[in-house]
Amino acid sequence: MDAIQSVINRLSEELKPDVVDFCRRLIRVPALSGEEKGVADLYLAEMEKLGYDRSFRDEWGNVIGVIEGNEPGPSIMYNAHLDHVDTGDYSEWGGYDPYGAEIDISEMENQDRDGYESVEVIHGRAAADVKGGGACQIYSGKILIELKKLGYPVKGRYIFTGVVLEEPAEQLGMIKLIEDTFPKEGITYDGVVSCEATSLKLYLGHRGRVELRVTVSGVTSHGSAPWLGINAVNKSTALIDKVEEFMALNHGSDKDLGNSSIALTIINCTPGAMCIVPDRCHITYDRRFVPGETYDGCVAEIQGIVDELSASDPDFRATVEITTIPRTTYTGRTVAIPNVKEAWKISKEHPFIKAAAAGLIVAGQPVKYGYWDFGTDLSVISGREKKPAIGYSPMQEFYCHRPIDKVRIDYMIKALEGNVSIFLELTQLGPKDFEL
Repeated sequence: MDAIQSVINRLSEELKPDVVDFCRRLIRVPALSGEEKGVADLYLAEMEKLGYDRSFRDEWGNVIGVIEGNEPGPSIMYNAHLDHVDTGDYSEWGGYDPYGAEIDISEMENQDRDGYESVEVIHGRAAADVKGGGACQIYSGKILIELKKLGYPVKGRYIFTGVVLEEPAEQLGMIKLIEDTFPKEGITYDGVVSCEATSLKLYLGHRGRVELRVTVSGVTSHGSAPWLGINAVNKSTALIDKVEEFMALNHGSDKDLGNSSIALTIINCTPGAMCIVPDRCHITYDRRFVPGETYDGCVAEIQGIVDELSASDPDFRATVEITTIPRTTYTGRTVAIPNVKEAWKISKEHPFIKAAAAGLIVAGQPVKYGYWDFGTDLSVISGREKKPAIGYSPMQEFYCHRPIDKVRIDYMIKALEGNVSIFLELTQLGPKDFEL
């Protein structure tokens, strides 16, 4: 393995200008959720240029690339998402153009978040979520192509997938990729490596998520005579207080993932007009939960609070439901999926994780583990499909969704080496090693 690793290291350095250029081209193309076509086109063109055995777009707008090994073995999916969040106020970007992809020397957190280092970075929206990682996954495939040309054994199949509509959180792109596209195309996979931000660590899970919508009902009246109506907003205050009290006393906990939580993220009322007491108050909650809890259980908790308030106040009326919003892909497909993510966590002792760790050791990188604060599409893979998965990426969680969005170029080159070494180790595994 020492001989092949030296080749991997050499190829990573040789490809540095190309992967940096590709990342910058990705950043320069806006790709808000539902508007990912430009970035999808770039990914497809790059895979064709680099010599992927197959690359195509599915009806949902996802992009898929396949590199066949020269020996039989398992199929490993390397996954990115195509969309990104809004830039926010340009004035907060410190003079950088969010779509400029400027390169300079910046102070960046180190891997352990206990100090800063001056390093070369690429600035711009989605540099850290996930265009830096996506560019590396594409060029990791290029290294595998070159290894095959040089006669080195490459087992199994390398699959790159870039999915749409990850940011809205319903996981529509990933769900349709797994449930629709892969069966139609005859593609199977054994495990997944996500390029969501990990600071070159192996990430092993995150909390689940469910978006809850509570509608508190009242009765309208003229604003000059509020006693003739029932103010839905006033009624909502009791619910809000009860929810906070309940979570403070009853939150779940996991030694690795932390505590479950709830955050009130949106509140509005209708009619929402002058001189009218509101008859509806709509509250959206972001509920995070740990393994052992379920999204149905989260709904039941809020329903229990509603029932308690209704029993003590005959004028209190409310409903709770999981938010389900229709989403339309850039290819014109519209579907509504409940906004839920399963909690998941994989053990460091699982063969999949041990193999990934072995890959990092071969690549000369420290083996460190972490867990995301946010959620990812791996909920579909490990939470629902029960396939093993990890996160491994050059990007850093601290910079995601912020106007200091950037990615370290030195980490990108390390990620090229790490991705390939992890793949070569994972494809040594047998069928039983992929069982969860």
